[in-house]
Amino acid sequence: MTTTSPRPLSRQILSLAVPAFGALIAEPLFLLADTAMIGRLGAAELAGVGLAAAIVQTATGLLIFLAYSTTPAVARFLGAGQLGNALARGRDGIWLGIGIGAVLAVIGWFTAPLLVHIATPDAAPHAINYMQYSMFGLPAMLAVLAATGVLRGLQDAKTPLIVAGAGFGLNIVGNYILIYVLGLGVIGSALGTSVIQWLMFAVYAVILIPRMRKHHVGFAPTTAGLRATAHVGSWLLVRSASLRVAILATVLTATTLGTEVLAAHQIVFNVYSTMAFALDALAIAAQALIGKELGASNVPTVRALTSTMIRWSFGFGVITGALLGATAVWLPYVFTTDQAVIEATTAGLIVLAVSQPLSGYVFVLDGILMGAGDAKYLGLIGIANIVIYLPALAGLANLAANATHIGAVAYVWIGFAGVFLAARALGLWLRIRRDTWIRLGTH
Repeated sequence: MTTTSPRPLSRQILSLAVPAFGALIAEPLFLLADTAMIGRLGAAELAGVGLAAAIVQTATGLLIFLAYSTTPAVARFLGAGQLGNALARGRDGIWLGIGIGAVLAVIGWFTAPLLVHIATPDAAPHAINYMQYSMFGLPAMLAVLAATGVLRGLQDAKTPLIVAGAGFGLNIVGNYILIYVLGLGVIGSALGTSVIQWLMFAVYAVILIPRMRKHHVGFAPTTAGLRATAHVGSWLLVRSASLRVAILATVLTATTLGTEVLAAHQIVFNVYSTMAFALDALAIAAQALIGKELGASNVPTVRALTSTMIRWSFGFGVITGALLGATAVWLPYVFTTDQAVIEATTAGLIVLAVSQPLSGYVFVLDGILMGAGDAKYLGLIGIANIVIYLPALAGLANLAANATHIGAVAYVWIGFAGVFLAARALGLWLRIRRDTWIRLGTH
């Protein structure tokens, strides 16, 4: 089956990428507000929440596959004209999220006291409380990831933006009341976030259940659907884990090089993460659109979308790289007053600026291959990238150890934004240049 969309490709891409960008930045904006509220309680509370939140966010970051595997699967069925099957696959992804979330919630509740051995004595009680009471919302949080993937697969990125924006807005108000008015402190912050996650899931249920009924899709998951989503998700989990390993190894390397280097690295990485939101938005559009057109067996449109999004991502990288390079000297002053850190940060930002076109290329090809359901390849090259990167990082760390703080940060970022991204780009290019990733239909 082939379909021809009346809308230009650029409009299709923007209709998904722009709302996806809004949804992506909603969460970090909420986290900033929540951090500010916790910070007013005291340093111990802030430190405890920081530790517990890092653990929870790492777990949910690894499980982002619930969205990234659901989006292309739903989109394929949609492209093939099988809306009922699309909704059924989405339902199975949501149930998988609830199931994984429930298991992790129980584990998280009982293992939270182990944080007392990691945190400082004054921060440990707050870390335990935050982690334990966050577990109530974990099943809903993962279900929301999957439901977001369902709607994106149905070519609807606006609803997730509205739900995320409203949810996080209410969360700020609710957390203020729970933390300060009711005096629940850290526990109030965790409970407020958990309640909002369940409310967001309820909104998605209200949206999706009538559609399921209309197409005679039952509420119970199928074993085949759960297995299919878990199979794709397992490879995407490997991919995500490889990224986390690279990030952690880079942080540990910066840590060994001194306080100034670590501080500068943290600033540069925050800038990198912020700029990545726009690239992630384009990758999300790629997942939804490529999956749909492959399901419709519309190869010419798949090729046109691929070439268009590659051009866009590279062009965006050139623009952001030029802007970042132009502001690299004064931007560090926004984050610190330490002159040594400012100088080192500038060096890292210049390296990051040069790498932006490559970064754009990597992000969009990642999204295209996810949209094609090429999860196994992404997982395998994720492992290969780590095998290449870790020895290179060790070599650069030796050079950095004998350099100034400015040179040390530059070496670290030559590793991450140069070697690691180049390894990813090579693996993705080797795949995209052939047609083996183009699988038509619903499988």
